[in-house]
Amino acid sequence: MVRITYVEANGAEHAVDAKPGLSLMEAAVKNDVPGILGECGGNCACGTCRVYIDDPSWREGTGTRSDLEQAMVDFHEDRDPNVRLGCQIKITGALEGLAVRMPPSQRSARDVPPG
Repeated sequence: MVRITYVEANGAEHAVDAKPGLSLMEAAVKNDVPGILGECGGNCACGTCRVYIDDPSWREGTGTRSDLEQAMVDFHEDRDPNVRLGCQIKITGALEGLAVRMPPSQRSARDVPPG
Protein backbone atom coordinates (compact mmCIF):
# COMPACT_ATOMS: atom_id res chain seq x y z
CA MET A 1 0.00 0.00 0.00
CA VAL A 2 1.05 3.57 -0.70
CA ARG A 3 0.26 6.44 1.69
CA ILE A 4 -1.34 9.41 -0.10
CA THR A 5 -2.63 12.53 1.66
CA TYR A 6 -5.48 14.57 0.20
CA VAL A 7 -5.76 18.12 1.54
CA GLU A 8 -9.08 19.90 1.28
CA ALA A 9 -9.19 23.62 0.46
CA ASN A 10 -9.98 24.28 4.15
CA GLY A 11 -6.82 22.43 5.22
CA ALA A 12 -8.45 19.21 6.43
CA GLU A 13 -6.17 16.27 5.63
CA HIS A 14 -7.20 12.74 4.66
CA ALA A 15 -4.37 10.21 4.60
CA VAL A 16 -5.24 6.94 2.89
CA ASP A 17 -3.42 3.72 2.13
CA ALA A 18 -3.88 3.20 -1.59
CA LYS A 19 -3.33 0.12 -3.68
CA PRO A 20 -0.71 0.52 -6.43
CA GLY A 21 -2.32 0.52 -9.86
CA LEU A 22 -5.31 2.58 -8.79
CA SER A 23 -5.54 6.21 -9.83
CA LEU A 24 -5.50 9.03 -7.29
CA MET A 25 -9.21 9.51 -8.03
CA GLU A 26 -10.06 5.84 -7.47
CA ALA A 27 -8.15 5.74 -4.18
CA ALA A 28 -9.96 8.88 -2.97
CA VAL A 29 -13.41 7.59 -3.93
CA LYS A 30 -12.77 4.13 -2.41
CA ASN A 31 -11.70 5.82 0.83
CA ASP A 32 -14.58 8.34 0.95
CA VAL A 33 -12.32 11.37 0.65
CA PRO A 34 -14.62 14.40 0.45
CA GLY A 35 -13.94 16.76 -2.42
CA ILE A 36 -13.06 14.19 -5.09
CA LEU A 37 -16.16 13.39 -7.14
CA GLY A 38 -14.86 11.39 -10.10
CA GLU A 39 -18.23 11.55 -11.83
CA CYS A 40 -17.03 10.01 -15.09
CA GLY A 41 -15.45 7.05 -13.32
CA GLY A 42 -11.93 7.87 -14.42
CA ASN A 43 -12.47 8.40 -18.14
CA CYS A 44 -10.96 11.90 -18.26
CA ALA A 45 -14.35 13.24 -19.29
CA CYS A 46 -15.55 15.43 -16.43
CA GLY A 47 -12.68 17.05 -14.54
CA THR A 48 -14.29 16.47 -11.12
CA CYS A 49 -11.16 14.92 -9.65
CA ARG A 50 -8.82 17.90 -9.90
CA VAL A 51 -5.85 17.96 -7.55
CA TYR A 52 -2.80 20.18 -7.26
CA ILE A 53 0.74 18.83 -7.14
CA ASP A 54 2.31 21.78 -5.33
CA ASP A 55 5.65 20.20 -4.42
CA PRO A 56 7.91 20.30 -7.52
CA SER A 57 9.73 17.16 -6.38
CA TRP A 58 6.56 15.10 -7.06
CA ARG A 59 5.82 16.40 -10.55
CA GLU A 60 8.10 14.01 -12.41
CA GLY A 61 6.63 10.97 -10.63
CA THR A 62 3.09 12.03 -11.44
CA GLY A 63 3.81 12.63 -15.12
CA THR A 64 2.59 15.35 -17.44
CA ARG A 65 -0.85 16.19 -18.76
CA SER A 66 -2.01 14.52 -21.96
CA ASP A 67 -3.85 16.61 -24.55
CA LEU A 68 -7.17 15.18 -23.33
CA GLU A 69 -6.37 16.01 -19.71
CA GLN A 70 -5.33 19.52 -20.74
CA ALA A 71 -8.67 19.98 -22.51
CA MET A 72 -10.56 19.07 -19.32
CA VAL A 73 -8.42 21.44 -17.25
CA ASP A 74 -9.08 24.19 -19.80
CA PHE A 75 -12.83 23.48 -19.70
CA HIS A 76 -12.81 24.08 -15.95
CA GLU A 77 -10.81 27.26 -16.50
CA ASP A 78 -8.42 26.16 -13.75
CA ARG A 79 -5.38 28.40 -14.09
CA ASP A 80 -3.30 26.83 -11.33
CA PRO A 81 -0.16 25.53 -13.09
CA ASN A 82 0.00 22.59 -10.69
CA VAL A 83 -3.44 21.21 -11.54
CA ARG A 84 -3.84 17.59 -12.62
CA LEU A 85 -6.78 15.22 -12.92
CA GLY A 86 -6.54 12.55 -10.25
CA CYS A 87 -7.92 9.96 -12.66
CA GLN A 88 -4.84 10.39 -14.84
CA ILE A 89 -2.24 9.70 -12.13
CA LYS A 90 -1.57 6.04 -11.42
CA ILE A 91 -0.36 5.16 -7.95
CA THR A 92 3.01 3.48 -7.75
CA GLY A 93 5.38 2.85 -4.88
CA ALA A 94 7.32 5.92 -6.00
CA LEU A 95 4.38 8.09 -4.84
CA GLU A 96 4.68 7.00 -1.19
CA GLY A 97 4.06 10.12 0.92
CA LEU A 98 2.55 12.24 -1.87
CA ALA A 99 0.27 15.05 -0.70
CA VAL A 100 -2.19 16.65 -3.10
CA ARG A 101 -4.32 19.74 -2.56
CA MET A 102 -7.92 19.93 -3.74
CA PRO A 103 -9.85 22.95 -5.08
CA PRO A 104 -12.68 24.54 -3.07
CA SER A 105 -15.11 22.98 -5.58
CA GLN A 106 -14.80 20.45 -8.39
CA ARG A 107 -17.56 22.28 -10.25
CA SER A 108 -16.83 24.66 -13.08
CA ALA A 109 -18.59 28.01 -13.22
CA ARG A 110 -20.12 26.59 -16.41
CA ASP A 111 -21.84 23.86 -14.36
CA VAL A 112 -23.74 26.32 -12.15
CA PRO A 113 -27.07 27.45 -13.57
CA PRO A 114 -27.54 31.23 -13.80
CA GLY A 115 -29.71 32.97 -11.26
